[in-house]
Amino acid sequence: MNLNAWNKVLMVAAFAVLAVGGCDKLGGGKGKGSGSAGSGGTGAAPQTGTIVIGHYASLTGSEATFGVSTDHGVILAMEERNAAGGVKGRQIELKTLDDASKSSEAGNVVQRLISEDHVVALIGEVASGSSLAGGKVAQQFGVPMISPSSTNKKVTEGRDMVSRVCFVDEFQGYVVAKFAKDQKLDKVAVLFDQAAPYSKGLAETFKSELEGLGGTITTSQAYTAGDADVSAQLQSIKTSGAQAVFLPGYYTDVGNIVNQARKLGVTVPFLGGDGWDSSKLAEIGGAAIEGSYYSNHYSFDEARPEVKEFVAKFEKRWGETPDGLAALGYDAAHVLFVAMEKSPSLGGKDLAATIAATKDFPGVTGKITLDANRDAQKQAVVVQMKGGKPRYVATVVPKGWPEPSPVAPAAGSGSGSATK
Repeated sequence: MNLNAWNKVLMVAAFAVLAVGGCDKLGGGKGKGSGSAGSGGTGAAPQTGTIVIGHYASLTGSEATFGVSTDHGVILAMEERNAAGGVKGRQIELKTLDDASKSSEAGNVVQRLISEDHVVALIGEVASGSSLAGGKVAQQFGVPMISPSSTNKKVTEGRDMVSRVCFVDEFQGYVVAKFAKDQKLDKVAVLFDQAAPYSKGLAETFKSELEGLGGTITTSQAYTAGDADVSAQLQSIKTSGAQAVFLPGYYTDVGNIVNQARKLGVTVPFLGGDGWDSSKLAEIGGAAIEGSYYSNHYSFDEARPEVKEFVAKFEKRWGETPDGLAALGYDAAHVLFVAMEKSPSLGGKDLAATIAATKDFPGVTGKITLDANRDAQKQAVVVQMKGGKPRYVATVVPKGWPEPSPVAPAAGSGSGSATK
């Protein structure tokens, strides 16, 4: 054998060793979810020291307030748990990475958390598109993931490693449709973001639910996030006879669109989903957004003891009033910590199964029980923009649940009447 041939043999052997080593680092058998505690499915790991969990979020970019709020909620929950002794006698360490509000980056960020930081579990994301991308990687490498607030139904479908603590769009669409009918808003136009799974899915569900309740969709118009001019769509809506406009987008676009609508003479109220929930909404929308409504996971001025306690702790820690994303981040983290404590091990399959068995968890955003699809069955609230803040108006429960009794909101809040 000549020298060149021998060199080729050595190179092939070296690549084979690297390939085996690389597979071990990235999951020890993708999709098996059988890693030891602390491994995130990556093989043996220390049974002492801190337990590392990961959070991937939109800390910069168009949805930055979503990620920052969620991260603040997760951090508060972690600090509380560590002060109480941690999990299985060990402290929790949080690794948070920014996906820059890009679903195309979410998968890369999740892979880094798994392969480099060796997290045992993941929390993320808010935007459904990013959770779909990140969840694909989590499922592949057998690392449990809890989405705090992605509501598109596809986020958990076919992925036994992925759970969520928020309601899904099938319910949220019903919440807004029922509220509209209760307010005698029978004719509603729809304006949705055709490029966002969240917006498209919620628009479809709302249409179906409103029509099922005897309402009418006067027109359905589409835009793409970032569009500077939607005047053509708004003109169609203005002449459609709509008594309200359902706009299931994210706060950045919502504020701009509602401002355009008011300048064009569209005076009817706008309705939205939890994608509106940001302190920036009033800043962007200004007076134009006043009086409009959106569904949400909780309201800071609900009278429930869990809400009052959380708001007080959050304001002390961060110096601001927590929005729904902060509350969901807090709940997601505590659901994870409880499951970690109960789980027979911190291996992927054990931990994912324990998370999926969550029942009657007393969350800030309501009692959380995960169903067979690992989706939370829970109540929702409707809030109205008043004085630049989302004030509590009503509580809406899933179909078939007993109707809630009217709840008096905290001082200075909205009407407090439950939807009947």
